[in-house]
Amino acid sequence: MVLIGTLTCAPLTAFPQAINHAQAVAGLKHADPAERAQAVAWLATNGRMADQPLLLERLRDEDEDVRGTAEQGLWLLWMRSGDPAIDRALAEGTALMGAGRLPEAIAIFSEIIRRKPAFAESWNKRATAYFLAGDYRRSLADCGEVIKRNPRHFGALSGYGQIYFRLEQFDKAIEYWRRALRVNPNMSGVRINIEGAEQRLREKGARTI
Repeated sequence: MVLIGTLTCAPLTAFPQAINHAQAVAGLKHADPAERAQAVAWLATNGRMADQPLLLERLRDEDEDVRGTAEQGLWLLWMRSGDPAIDRALAEGTALMGAGRLPEAIAIFSEIIRRKPAFAESWNKRATAYFLAGDYRRSLADCGEVIKRNPRHFGALSGYGQIYFRLEQFDKAIEYWRRALRVNPNMSGVRINIEGAEQRLREKGARTI
């Protein structure tokens, strides 16, 4: 899910148009971080879900810029369904959600789910919209549908944590946030959230003594 910074993706590093898939895959192992970042950007823009493991691996790159490009790139990859009409609808729903027009956004995401239920990101976007609307039960259910389709979707894993934190189930929130970090260790906000949830657990325990 992830509410901030993932509803839209910033432009990725420019890459040479002449590059092909094999060159991009080879470029991921290049000694120059700029070359690795270009390879990540190419796969994010032109690759398919089969390329997800390659981008996930770059989340642990030694170079910070490559790691950031990989995180952005995964969101970009996830938002492509393979159907341009569905992708346009997803973008429209996302814009409506960003504008606070949640019922309209939910309706669009629901229609995408009806048309292409295997597309994980439509479930993730609807989970986010339900969360913003305060409908945590439906948001949890949709996060579950995301994870069924893409078990390494760190946004949905983080989303679980956000929901359980709101429900004051702090132990579950911590569990899911830690799972998100095992996939993407670069989520500094999630680490802060865990610290906050651990503090709330200690306070809750102190009140029961």
